Amino acid sequence: MKCVREISFFKNIREVREFEFGVFYYFNGLVIAEIKEGVVFSWKMADKALRAAYEIFGTKSPFVYISNRINNYYILPTDWIKLYTHRGNLKFYSVVGTTRGGYISLLIERLLFRKSIRKFSDLEDAVAWSLSKMQHKEVMA
Repeated sequence: MKCVREISFFKNIREVREFEFGVFYYFNGLVIAEIKEGVVFSWKMADKALRAAYEIFGTKSPFVYISNRINNYYILPTDWIKLYTHRGNLKFYSVVGTTRGGYISLLIERLLFRKSIRKFSDLEDAVAWSLSKMQHKEVMA
């Protein structure tokens, strides 16, 4: 699997934020996350990344999120309800790769995000899908 820094789209980076739980790459209207190995990802962590997105994009700009699952980590299932209710301007969500624990997380995410979530095996495909959503102004709806 490719890391964000290995794809050509990285040249469009706007800002990188390194947190104790992972690295978040902020592009125009797009956030790509790479959570660290072994992390139990919680709402508190997601909230930090969302706040950073609002600092970078503003509170009114919609954005798309890609979870680039290059490492094994776990998501607290109960915290996804908090993320869903506080998602704000997050309009589309995609997951790249398959990791241990990731299948259950994906099932929960699909329940919450329904038609706005997609799974990919290639990061560049996920970026292309995300960009097409933004270009077709589907994010703005």
